[in-house]
Amino acid sequence: MMRLKTMLMTAWMCLAGALMPLPALAQAGTFAPVLIVNGSPITGYELSQRARFLQLLNAPGDLDKLAQQQLIQDRVQLKAAKDAGIVPTKDEIDAGMKEFAGRANMPVDQFVAQLGKAGVAEQTFRDFVKAGVAWRQLVQAKFGPEVSIGKADLDRALSVAAQQPATRLLLSEIIMPATQPYIDQTMANVQQIMQTVHTSGEFAAAARKFSASASAPRGGAIDWIAEDNLPPQVQNAVKDLKPGQMSSPVRIENAVGIFFLRAEGAAPGPAASDITVKYAQYLIPGGRSDKAMEAAAKVKARVDSCEDLYSVARGQSKGVLTFTTQVLTKVPGDIRMQLAGMDQNEISTALTKGGNLDLLMLCTRRPTEAETADPSDIQKQLFNQRLAGKAANYLAELEADAFIRHP
Repeated sequence: MMRLKTMLMTAWMCLAGALMPLPALAQAGTFAPVLIVNGSPITGYELSQRARFLQLLNAPGDLDKLAQQQLIQDRVQLKAAKDAGIVPTKDEIDAGMKEFAGRANMPVDQFVAQLGKAGVAEQTFRDFVKAGVAWRQLVQAKFGPEVSIGKADLDRALSVAAQQPATRLLLSEIIMPATQPYIDQTMANVQQIMQTVHTSGEFAAAARKFSASASAPRGGAIDWIAEDNLPPQVQNAVKDLKPGQMSSPVRIENAVGIFFLRAEGAAPGPAASDITVKYAQYLIPGGRSDKAMEAAAKVKARVDSCEDLYSVARGQSKGVLTFTTQVLTKVPGDIRMQLAGMDQNEISTALTKGGNLDLLMLCTRRPTEAETADPSDIQKQLFNQRLAGKAANYLAELEADAFIRHP
């Protein structure tokens, strides 16, 4: 019996909908109807049986009210299924009973015997399963064709955990190129910034004027970043800052960065060593020349995802477009710094490489273990989640339209 007590509530047990006053089950345990739902009676015996069944399943809450609610939903679901031409066969119901009993690691006959010892009739179990099977078939037929899970949906699902940093910093940044022929101008800009910038407003103005990062239009503001997602030299530069303070200049591969700490906090999430990123680099001749920046702007306007870069680079020499998948800690510091503040499919033109403008695009950011996840399993989970949402809304509509009365 205790094995039944430990069973989880099935997904068929929806806990929504208005309740009507219900006579005490001690007085309603008869075959006389106590409610009529869309012309279909619910007897006191059914109510007492369902409440006892729920007790065996260790269901929470007021079991009398829950039994009433579920039986109302059963009637609504069965009618909607029948109206759609769906009536479960005996074999389908038997299969549903086998599936449910299997959750208690029992064959159906043993499960039914245990129910009987507790005073629950086999027909009560069968009716419960029948409503669930009918509803599942109806939902699949009605909403299944509407639910589509694409690659972008899978990428978002896989990247969610990677967006939850462990120790977070809310930074603003000024990123300037540190390669020829820009280095002299960059160093002059650095000197001016260090001498004249003291407040967040002044830093934002300097970012808009001097920064080559994608965050420049936002005054250098970037979203929360996991501290260990930053390159080591940046971590060292900001680790002793208090909110409202600015860092010293930091050399990051082919760039120089200055950072302003706006806030700090903490949240659960994977370390950088547990995150794998995939990013694309598309090289545009001319460094940071006006012509190169104009070409980059045209690319940005054409692409929505990393895959779109293939068409941009079609017919060009090998090596113009590259894709890299690496654990975050192994990504070069300048690229890592840019990726830290980027969303999936966002583009940065802050870096240069070999005299070319390096158009950098973040494709995915995932927990490393997610790289080995089975996409078909995740796709199935997402499909079922969306289907369940549509089913819940539909059931609420059906219940709202149902005619429920006392006899």
